[in-house]
Amino acid sequence: MLNFYKSIEILVSLQLLVTTTMLPVYIPLQFIDKSINSFEMPITWQIPTVILLTLIFHKKIVFRAFSIYIILGLFISPIFHQGGSIGYLLTPNFGYLLGVFPLIKIIDNLNSINKINIANFLKKGFIAISAMHLTGIIYNFLQIIFYREFNIFLYNLGKYSIGKIGYHFLMLLPLLLLIEPIERLKRSK
Repeated sequence: MLNFYKSIEILVSLQLLVTTTMLPVYIPLQFIDKSINSFEMPITWQIPTVILLTLIFHKKIVFRAFSIYIILGLFISPIFHQGGSIGYLLTPNFGYLLGVFPLIKIIDNLNSINKINIANFLKKGFIAISAMHLTGIIYNFLQIIFYREFNIFLYNLGKYSIGKIGYHFLMLLPLLLLIEPIERLKRSK
């Protein structure tokens, strides 16, 4: 049975997941004419938020919140980045959603370390994001085999993995600023 505080943690985690899924990432770039333009990255804040939630809460809390998020997206409301419903199972994107579960498990290993430092965080972050993409690639490969559409595997690989993995690695950098406050928060408990 969940106690009151665990329920609040799950609700906060779920709210952050839903909110960040809908926020695209923009990087302001200043060009020669001194105007400020923005560059849109083809990802959302979902992965950094999951990493942040895993560093703050225990993995069970984030697993539950993410499972509720998937159930909501599949059966209730189209809250995923590119839609939702049960038909989302047939898209390559769903494999990357499933890849968040190993990402949570790998990032949670940092919680067992007494002191999280930048090197450990970056190492675990790269491994976790790689595991997430590997899960997505395997899911995509199984779909390709099941539907016998071998000609789109490389396209999906480029669009959903190779085209986004660099941006996911880049999104680890803003989280570096939050390592020290998270450490202080954990020590104060």
